[in-house]
Amino acid sequence: MFQVQCLQSTANEPTSLYAKYSLGPFMKGQSTTIGNSLRRVLLSNLQGLAIVGARITGINHEFSTIPNVKEDVIDILLNLKQITLKGNITEPTLARLIVKGPGIVTANNLELTNDLTLVDSEQYIASLTGKGCLEMEVLIARGQNYISSTKVDSIIPAGFLAVDGVFMPVTQVNFFVETSISNSSSELECLLLEIWTNGSILPADALSSAAKILEGTFGLLKITDTLPTSALSLDSPSFEEKKEEHLETIFIEELELSVRAYNCLKRANIHTLNDLLQYSADDLLEFKNFGQKSADEVCERVKLKFDKDLHKKHL
Repeated sequence: MFQVQCLQSTANEPTSLYAKYSLGPFMKGQSTTIGNSLRRVLLSNLQGLAIVGARITGINHEFSTIPNVKEDVIDILLNLKQITLKGNITEPTLARLIVKGPGIVTANNLELTNDLTLVDSEQYIASLTGKGCLEMEVLIARGQNYISSTKVDSIIPAGFLAVDGVFMPVTQVNFFVETSISNSSSELECLLLEIWTNGSILPADALSSAAKILEGTFGLLKITDTLPTSALSLDSPSFEEKKEEHLETIFIEELELSVRAYNCLKRANIHTLNDLLQYSADDLLEFKNFGQKSADEVCERVKLKFDKDLHKKHL
């Protein structure tokens, strides 16, 4: 009989919850299939809340500075990006912040609606000196995956500065397969699944939600005797749109790059496979501290993992 057992559960800090589960037994080969599916859904398809915009009094662009505030506007926006929230909102919601110095500004200074809660109220935002004053409104929205500030900028109200939307409540997933021999001498497998979350959701709830998504997806599959010709056409717009959407859900972490290559891509604001495929191999060499060895590594990993070629410009 199939069983799910929690082997370990820890909470190192409010924004870091961890749990390890044992799932099985499965027939040989099934554990890897299920593990890959759960990992992809946990990292890409669960919804979360994030701050996607900020309107700071007296500020018109992100390269400004605020009198008597230690951080410049870019640093403040990066700190807002780190704030983790949970709640039941379905529509974008505003939260207000007004703090006068001297003092430290944290997430706890945000005036939230009753249906929103801070996971870590001590998250640092800025430091005020003298008679410094920080007054702003932040826009909180629900979404999934990662949305860069360049895409957020087109959907937030005028006057707001865009913040990268990090909607992923699950921060990391690992899985391992253990093999055992059953009483009938047939090989069975056990799937060991590790889940880390940002505190906005329990690992158990994340696993349950991912399982429901997969169940709903496979439940929609229907076998028919024939398929319309349009459904088989790889050149149809619907196929291209779905392929493009799929690439946006694959994060560069899945390439398992060296630390140097990974950090260079992150600094270049490349977060997904779709972002990466906008560049050729020669384009990568123009990034700061990105050498030929790193470029070759990226090209090889993309080809090996996803059968994509960076040596040609992808539009």
